[in-house]
Amino acid sequence: MALAGKSKLFSSFIFILHLSISAAVSAPLQLQTLLPRPLPSPPTLSWTDSEPESDSLAEIAELNTVSSNTTLEMHMELHHLDAFSSEETPERLFDLRLQRDALRAETIYSLVSKAVARKLPRAPGVRSGFSSSIISGLAQGSGEYFTRLGVGTPPRYLFMVLDTGSDVVWVQCSPCKNCYSQTDPIFDPTKSRSFSGIPCGSPLCRRLDSSGCNRHRMCLYQVSYGDGSVTFGDFSTETLTFRRNRVGRVALGCGHDNEGLFVGAAGLLGLGRGRLSFPTQAGRRFNRKFSYCLVDRSASSKPSSMIFGDAAIPRTAVFTPLLTNPKLDTFYYVELLGISVGGARVPGVKPSLFKMDRAGNGGVIIDSGTSVTRLTRPAYIAMRDAFRIGASNLKRAPDFSLFDTCFDLSGKTSVKVPTVVLHFRGADVSLPATNYLIPVDSSGTFCFAFAGTMSGLSIIGNIQQQGFRVAFDLAGSRIGFAPRGCA
Repeated sequence: MALAGKSKLFSSFIFILHLSISAAVSAPLQLQTLLPRPLPSPPTLSWTDSEPESDSLAEIAELNTVSSNTTLEMHMELHHLDAFSSEETPERLFDLRLQRDALRAETIYSLVSKAVARKLPRAPGVRSGFSSSIISGLAQGSGEYFTRLGVGTPPRYLFMVLDTGSDVVWVQCSPCKNCYSQTDPIFDPTKSRSFSGIPCGSPLCRRLDSSGCNRHRMCLYQVSYGDGSVTFGDFSTETLTFRRNRVGRVALGCGHDNEGLFVGAAGLLGLGRGRLSFPTQAGRRFNRKFSYCLVDRSASSKPSSMIFGDAAIPRTAVFTPLLTNPKLDTFYYVELLGISVGGARVPGVKPSLFKMDRAGNGGVIIDSGTSVTRLTRPAYIAMRDAFRIGASNLKRAPDFSLFDTCFDLSGKTSVKVPTVVLHFRGADVSLPATNYLIPVDSSGTFCFAFAGTMSGLSIIGNIQQQGFRVAFDLAGSRIGFAPRGCA
C-alpha cells in the first residue's frame, strides 16, 4: 500500500513537471514593434542664456539665492556631446561615441579594481573614492551630456558636462598655463565677486584625494583621468546659477593647467555620490533628490532634461534600493536579480552573477556617461543567446565593433523583436525596442546594444536608460525608473 502511494505521488510529480515544461515551451514569445530609424544627424548647438550677463546689482538681486536652509526645485536642459561636432557624419559620430565608451568602461573597471585592492580603508577626513584617477565627463572616455549654467557673480554662462561617474566640480580658469579650446570665453575668477579661495587646512581641502598648497597657504587640487588628461589649479568656492536659482559656496576646482583629450565644454559638474560632488554639497537645498531623462535623438527633437528637488521624483517611478561599495563612494550601485527575454526569465542570468562581495568586487552600477550596457560575460552570453533564438526570423548581419549580434533591417519599416526586461530588486524595467536594437550605420544594420565584460562589474549605460526618468532619491537611498519620463 505504501509502495502504491509512493508510486501515485511520483506519477503526479511527473505529470505536474510535464505540464510546467509544456507551458514553458508553449508560452508565446512576447514581441514588440521596432520602427527602424537611421543614425541621428548631429544636433545643432543653440542655446539662449536664461539670464543676460550683467553687473547690475538690481538684476542680480532678482535671482533666487538658495540658502542652506531653503529647499527648491531646478529644471535644466541637457544636450548630447555630439553637438560640439556638428560637422561630422552620423557614422563618424557613432564611431567616436563607441571609442569614448570603451575608454570610459575601461577606466571605471580600473578605478574600481584599484579601490578594491586597497587593504585598509582611507584615513578619516579623506573620502573613500579617489578623484585622482576618476574618469571625467570631458576626457575621451567621457560623460555624454552637458548643460549651460552661470559661474560666479555676475554669472558667466558656460557649457558644463554632467557626469554621475565623477565627483569634483571644476571649470577652466584664466590665467591659463594650459587650456584646451572651449566654446565660451574662459572664466576669469578676478571678475567674480563671489569667488573665494579655500585655505590649506580646511576640511574641504582635506576631502580632496590629490591636494597641495600654494605659497599663500591656499588649497590646490589635481584630478587626473584614465586617458592621461589632467586638470590642476586652485580649489575654491563659487556661486553657480541655474536659470534663476543661485547656489552659493559650491567647492570647485579653478583649473589653470588642463591638458589632454578634452571636448568643447568649459568644465564638469560631478554628480557622483562622493563628498565633493554637487548633489552631496547642495543636497539639503534640493532634499537630496535629482533626476534626468535622456531622449532618443533619432526619435525625438525635444531636449533631454535634468531636475533637482522634490519634482525630480515622478509618481509613476518604480524603485530599487541603492547599495554602497565599502571601498568607493562615487558610483550608484543597484541589485540586478535577472533578465527576461521574450517574456521568459533567462535561466543562465542568475542573481549571483551581479552580486557585490564584501570587498567591493562585482555588482552593478547605473551610469549616465557609459553608452552601452556591459554585463558580466556569463550573463551576457545567456541573454544574447535567448535574444538570438527569439529574433531568429530576422536576417543576420556581420558583427560591428563591440556588438556580436547584428541584423540587416534594410528596407524594413517595422519589425517584431523579443521584449527585454531588467529585473532589479523591487523594480521591473521593461525596455522599449529602441533601447536595445540600435542603428550602427546608414545601410540598415541594427545591433543588440549590450556587450559582455570579463570584469565582475556590470554597467547599465545610457542607451538602455533613454526615455526613462531616472530618479536619484538619495534621502530615501533608492533609484527610480519612470517610463516615458521625458515629457
